[in-house]
Amino acid sequence: MLPFERFKKLNTEGNLWVYVLALGKDKEICDNEVRRLIFEKFGFLPGNILLKSVLYRLRRQGYIEAEKYKGKRAYKTSQKGLAELERMRNFCQELLQKI
Repeated sequence: MLPFERFKKLNTEGNLWVYVLALGKDKEICDNEVRRLIFEKFGFLPGNILLKSVLYRLRRQGYIEAEKYKGKRAYKTSQKGLAELERMRNFCQELLQKI
């Protein structure tokens, strides 16, 4: 695998939680739309099982909150998740400046 391909994979599917937190920071995201929205906004399609696993862990650890939206299960990024997203953003900015 080429270095760029590895970098891209590790920064998309390998960090799926970042994309879930980013989608839910402004509005509720219905459970069955998360995968499609990741593809539309970020350009990659995560696997169903991996996505369900990430959603479960994020909810269990308090980074997202499960809600009902239009009669369906939906997720929204919690305050704890927003804080982690900000930490990630700052880390990436610092890293890019060093590169």
